[in-house]
Amino acid sequence: MLSPAANETPEIGIDIGRLPIAVQTDDPEYIRTLEHRFARFQCNPAGAVARLEVSVSEPPISNGGDDELKVERAGTQWTMRRGDFAAQWNPTERRGQVRSLPFHYALDSVLRIVHSLELAESGEGFLLHSASAIRNGRAFLFSGVSGAGKTTIARLAPADAMLLSDEISYVRLLGERYYAFGTPFAGDLGVSGENVMAPIHTIYFLNKGERNQISPVSPAAAVSTLLRNVLFFADDERLVGRVFQTACEFVSRVPVFELTFRPDVEVWNLIQ
Repeated sequence: MLSPAANETPEIGIDIGRLPIAVQTDDPEYIRTLEHRFARFQCNPAGAVARLEVSVSEPPISNGGDDELKVERAGTQWTMRRGDFAAQWNPTERRGQVRSLPFHYALDSVLRIVHSLELAESGEGFLLHSASAIRNGRAFLFSGVSGAGKTTIARLAPADAMLLSDEISYVRLLGERYYAFGTPFAGDLGVSGENVMAPIHTIYFLNKGERNQISPVSPAAAVSTLLRNVLFFADDERLVGRVFQTACEFVSRVPVFELTFRPDVEVWNLIQ
């Protein structure tokens, strides 16, 4: 973060998936919290292409007694609400306002929603419930629902594998290839991924079993399973259609397999 002048509002740049977002707030302590949380993903806010203005709120924000996340379109803007935050996002201007408790968890959620909306609108990619790692210059995705083994497969990774995430992977089309980017969104490992990227070589849908085994997945089954694991929070028919198209395009370019494995480091011998 650049030190602000006396009359400037503190801000931090957060660059995930080549979408740098400046986060501005009048609470210096909150900025310090974000500096620690997003240490690997900081960038110069002056170069950001999007901006979020955060107002720290105490006591807790009321959501009508409902802590469930709600993401809705209101005219040209998106509104987002949960028990710990309320936010608006204008996709045309790439500007938003957030009212949040003084913890990073709320901003984590807002960032995930904003990135998912931006990727869906562009048709370039998606956020995926998936562990991911780079090995020998190639990225591998390990996707599945909670309990499928994403954190386990990440924990078993050999020393020459670079972790991108054990929970939420960032997939984006650059040129003719899909790339996986590191994210700060961690699962049970509790650590941010590395802020690097690599072309995606293979995606595996995870299952736990008695032995290690790889099986091919048909394109139709691959699209269906992939869509169940894509993070998309908005009930918007047009964007849902774009996400479906992106999933089909992804499956047409990236090999898809089912990986049944037991919690043993030997499973990584199958990942080539």
